[in-house]
Amino acid sequence: MASGSAKLAAAIVVIIVIIAGVAFYAWHSRKASGPQVIKIGFFAPLTGPASADGIAARTGAELAVKYINSHGGVLGKKVELVLYDDALNPDQAIAVAHKMIEQDGVVAAVSGSYSSTTLAASDVFENSGVPLVVAYAVNPLITKGKHYVIRVGMVAEVEGRVAGYAAVKLLGAKKVAILYIDNPYGKALADNAKATVEKLGGKVVFMDKFPFETKDFSPWLNRIKAIEDSQGLDVLMIFGYYEHAIAVKQAREMGIKAKIMGAEGFDSPKFIEIAGKYAEGVIIVTDFDRDSSNPVVKEFIQEYEKARGIPPDMVGASAFDAVMVLAKAINMTGSLDKAKIMSTLRNLHDFDGVAGHIYGFTQGGNAIKTLTLQIVKNGEFHRFAVITQKDLITPST
Repeated sequence: MASGSAKLAAAIVVIIVIIAGVAFYAWHSRKASGPQVIKIGFFAPLTGPASADGIAARTGAELAVKYINSHGGVLGKKVELVLYDDALNPDQAIAVAHKMIEQDGVVAAVSGSYSSTTLAASDVFENSGVPLVVAYAVNPLITKGKHYVIRVGMVAEVEGRVAGYAAVKLLGAKKVAILYIDNPYGKALADNAKATVEKLGGKVVFMDKFPFETKDFSPWLNRIKAIEDSQGLDVLMIFGYYEHAIAVKQAREMGIKAKIMGAEGFDSPKFIEIAGKYAEGVIIVTDFDRDSSNPVVKEFIQEYEKARGIPPDMVGASAFDAVMVLAKAINMTGSLDKAKIMSTLRNLHDFDGVAGHIYGFTQGGNAIKTLTLQIVKNGEFHRFAVITQKDLITPST
């Protein structure tokens, strides 16, 4: 009886040793092969005044992850998006950046947010040596002097330059009025549009700024109407965000007849919703060409509409591209070494994105990419022109 107990005890010991050995082998194998998923951080204003853009950016990023994982993942592993809401609050953006890096262990991150929050978070990523890809925030300081931060979207300098070129060369404008939002984005657009209009022989007959919270644009539009009535006006540029579509509506209701132009801030279904019938004929500078023949663009539009029930915008397209660019760089690098991934990103060229073709990046980390002019026809954005001239689309930094 005692001998049987000893044999049973010995057998149990052997089983325990085998189980422990298998467990150790499995643990060691997992450790040796690295993480089973690749975590990419993502932050955007999912609540608050910019939530429409934040949700659009999140949708674009999620569709990119879905596309990547359905096409083999990255380095043979699935990509996991680690999502956070920055609520358009710079302090909150800093906090979530630290959490992504220090607690979640992200390999890299994408900003689907505005300039103020992206700028605040960018210092955290730079100081931590973790790559950050900026989808659409335009402030030049976001990338300035930073090695670990790169931007796939447009910069305001280029948008303004293209707007000025389009006004004079494509719309034949002689006299232009510029009304812009009082922030760095609006000022950069206005200054570069004005400089380009005047360089090409046009004349800027009016230029003034308005606060973000403006609802009644009549103080500015009355002055613009007086100029149009007295000396004529060919193009009115209004540089703001989609909520400022009310300025377009008020301009037309006041009887201003000049062609109206905007920029990426108007690239949203919300712009058309707010401006209503007065959106017809408005031309915007953006990088998302809805009429592209690129099959990835067509698939993106279909999948976005399926997910949201509304057409996609530049913000969603740019966030999609930011995740795709990052995934491509990791695959090209062949490892999760952050410094090597960043080096690959900075040297990436000829990326055919949903939001334009990226020829490469400047030394300052800004994309050199095609831009497109979109015109509202029958309540939808459509291609008006594609801009590929390198002297127009290349950022100065």
